[in-house]
Amino acid sequence: MQKTLQEIAEHIGAELKGEPQLAITAVSPLNKAQKGELSFISDKKYLNHVESSNASALIVNSAIAEQLSGNLLVMKDPYLGYAKVAQLFDTTPRPKQGVSSSATIAESAQLGANVTVDANAVIKDGAQIGDNAIIGAGVVVGEKVKIGANTLIYPNTVIYHAVEIGKDCIIHANAVIGSDGFGYANDKGVWVKIPQVGSVIVGDSVEIGAHTAIDRGALENTIIGTGVKLDNHIHIAHNVVIGDYTAIAGCTAIAGSTTIGKHCTIAGRVSIIGHLEICDKAHITATTFVNKSITEPGAYSSGTTFQSNKEWHKSAVRFRQLDEMWRKLKQLEKELGQLKDSREDKDE
Repeated sequence: MQKTLQEIAEHIGAELKGEPQLAITAVSPLNKAQKGELSFISDKKYLNHVESSNASALIVNSAIAEQLSGNLLVMKDPYLGYAKVAQLFDTTPRPKQGVSSSATIAESAQLGANVTVDANAVIKDGAQIGDNAIIGAGVVVGEKVKIGANTLIYPNTVIYHAVEIGKDCIIHANAVIGSDGFGYANDKGVWVKIPQVGSVIVGDSVEIGAHTAIDRGALENTIIGTGVKLDNHIHIAHNVVIGDYTAIAGCTAIAGSTTIGKHCTIAGRVSIIGHLEICDKAHITATTFVNKSITEPGAYSSGTTFQSNKEWHKSAVRFRQLDEMWRKLKQLEKELGQLKDSREDKDE
């Protein structure tokens, strides 16, 4: 595959400086790019790598463009430009179009135009698959599931009954959507299961990472908004609502009935307890433990950063001593106050 620099400029909305008919065959990192390949620079600190790079063209912003010559695509956000070019040159293989002879499809299931169903997939009663959707090998689509047009579901994903998935979604291998939420009542020490009769509603243009699990709601639905991006190994419990265009990194766990706003970012291994409200545009850093609602946009953090093992052991000892140290400090404050009062009395 190849595109001219002019075609790429038009696709990403960049100003072209250089040879319009230059053929580009791939997008590559600056230090790995070869002749005929395109790279990008989003920070001036990488300028010193340009001279040693073999890239035939670069995506840059206007400030960086002033310091360079050659074939340039100039735009406000070079990283966004890179993302759009990478889509043009995406080489991810797709299953051969059509329905595999080893797939099991219920008679009452409805398949749209140009649907692909790969080997050993199962589509159960009443399921509806939109036009141009791709159902990967070994995928299980439960009863009355709805999957929108152009959605891609990678192998061995399980979608439980009555789940709804929008159009233009990507669901990676071994994701589980619509499994039971963790709901039990205690009867004198014995756990009594609460049937989870809600579902999961996934909006359009959502991407769900490998091995991510999204529980169905207990009574109401678990909702994943439009444009949400979920990394691998995320757990989303029952009745959680995630607002549009929020992105969540791997190994994060969100307990039941928590609502997360729009345009939030949640980094890796964050823990969020249940029944909280997190406002729009909240940005939570890695390993943060969120135990109360967030009402103001901004960045939030908790936890400690790493130290050498020796330093960490010292810090752990001091942490255990904090209560005793606090009591001593309060006592010293009290004694200092008494001493001050005594001196003031003498001065009078």
